[in-house]
Amino acid sequence: MKARTVLGAAVGTVGAAVLGNRFLKKRASEFDNPLVGIERTYRWRGIETTYTVAGNPNDPDMLLLHGIHAGASSHEFEPVVERLAEDYHVYAVDLPGFGRSERPPLVYSATLYAEFIRDFATDVTDEPVVVASSLTGSFAVEAADEADIGELLLICPTDETTDERPWVRTLLRTPVVGTTLFNLLASKPSLRYFYQRDGYYDADRIDDAEVEYAWRSAHQPGARYAPASFSAGSLDPDFDLQTELAALETPTTLVWGRDAELVPLRDGRSLAEAADVDLVVIDYATQLPHAEHPDKFVEYLTAELLHADTNADD
Repeated sequence: MKARTVLGAAVGTVGAAVLGNRFLKKRASEFDNPLVGIERTYRWRGIETTYTVAGNPNDPDMLLLHGIHAGASSHEFEPVVERLAEDYHVYAVDLPGFGRSERPPLVYSATLYAEFIRDFATDVTDEPVVVASSLTGSFAVEAADEADIGELLLICPTDETTDERPWVRTLLRTPVVGTTLFNLLASKPSLRYFYQRDGYYDADRIDDAEVEYAWRSAHQPGARYAPASFSAGSLDPDFDLQTELAALETPTTLVWGRDAELVPLRDGRSLAEAADVDLVVIDYATQLPHAEHPDKFVEYLTAELLHADTNADD
């Protein structure tokens, strides 16, 4: 009798999880492009990826690459796209596995993303200024070895997020249990906690629309596959960022939030010194200075790029 009770409870729990997952998927189905500009697609190795273009085609190209987390997408740059498009031909990309791009059930890797950035920069843009956030900064550094990239601007870049744990990826990829766990990790309270802990200095600056969009992004079909690789440590590159950046000939600037904790400013200072690159520090900011202080970010970015252009002419 007890065995039947346990079995019945287990079946009921699984059934409830399946229904709950379906309900969340249906609620998140409306998922529009939030950025100013024209949406286009780029087919890469059979994956349909989405990007938004804004600004004058005669202006220099700028490629915006979002960071990696459960609800990640090009929406990260929504506060600055319109401002940047005043001086640049801006391309804001949803990386494979994120945002409005396709999310096939691949085992995602740092090499996959570096090769995507390399190919996109080569096929779609012309010597772009590449602005990359967090872990994606490492992918951009690797891509810059082979792509014709004019300049790199890296926001709190890192090459190490967690120890490699393949079992986490396996667990999150399972149909019912994995989807249920991922839905908990990508719930609105969890996403808001992520922004409070690692994204923003002032929690009052977190826009409800930002959390809502991240939640919808994290509940699209296949949304758990790329974050599963991230949570397993599979997206950490197999090189040392300091060494790679020091050997890179592409002009590079680092941007850091003074109060960043996940990737603290001391790491930025060490990286800038070791690689002999410029470091811009934005006060009252953590991992997302471009989202929290968009005006200040664009002002500093423009000043750094003008400074680099002046040095190139000397």
